[in-house]
Amino acid sequence: MEENSAIAPQECPAIVNSSERLKGIDVFVAVAAAGSFAAAADRLNLTGSAVGKSIARLEARLSTRLFERTTRKLQLTDAGTAFHRVCLRVLEDIESAERVLASDTAEPSGRLRVDVPATFGRRQVMAWLMAFAVDHPAVQLHVSFTDRFVDVVDDGIDVAVRIGGADTWPANLGHRFLGKERLIFCASPAYLERKGVPATLDDLLLSSHDAITYGRADGTASPWLISQGASPTERRAVDSRIVVGDGEAQLDAVVAGLGVAQLATWLAGDALRAGQLVPILPDYDLEGLPLHIVWPRSKRLLPKVDSLLGHLAEQLRVR
Repeated sequence: MEENSAIAPQECPAIVNSSERLKGIDVFVAVAAAGSFAAAADRLNLTGSAVGKSIARLEARLSTRLFERTTRKLQLTDAGTAFHRVCLRVLEDIESAERVLASDTAEPSGRLRVDVPATFGRRQVMAWLMAFAVDHPAVQLHVSFTDRFVDVVDDGIDVAVRIGGADTWPANLGHRFLGKERLIFCASPAYLERKGVPATLDDLLLSSHDAITYGRADGTASPWLISQGASPTERRAVDSRIVVGDGEAQLDAVVAGLGVAQLATWLAGDALRAGQLVPILPDYDLEGLPLHIVWPRSKRLLPKVDSLLGHLAEQLRVR
């Protein structure tokens, strides 16, 4: 076998085609934003003919029509809309990479989008985000609160805090494990005085105690998680007196003396320290859902993202 035979001449066109894939994307995005070839040409300092030919070459290469053309308007096809969304991400990633190279030692600055779980975000994360904002006045925080798992990349999120989720992560996402929440059974002193303190699990489950459970989006109630020592965790459905679809409202109902709940210590902690709640059945305390911070790998080296990741990793780590 000849020394150079590993590089076959017929492979070269594929390499050339790969290098051509970014050509025309900037023109395509400009036309989509401007709504016409002429307006895009003005913005790009090109002729209308050059813009039209660029789009034609791109459509020919993709074998797909990207725009519907009429005498009055120009609009994206369904395929064009999907391609446009991808192109915006590609251009944003390139811009982010350029900013990283240009601002390797720069102070964090610019718009920073953060998504957090609703209750955990309000009670645990927001105070640390405000402290971060004080330390970095050039950063403009945009914080969203939602209990659904947003698509971090598609929704343009820079950093997300997540409780629970899948055990595997997409390759385009970075993630850092911060520990697991701890779950305890608790009730108010007034409730326990009225109903009695359960000494065993059967006392809690089989007697006249009232359960206050969390309501899920599908209308069902979350089960209690039961485990003792090294035994496997069992999901036990209970008859609930009250089902509440908000963590803080569930906490309020327990503090008001309406029943017993299984709560995360990050949620119940203040009420426990104030004596408004009392832990019960400590042998059945157990680990709950994992806590992660998540970010697009393409943004990891941006000063604003890197600084916030370090800040949240230190402050939110479960100790």
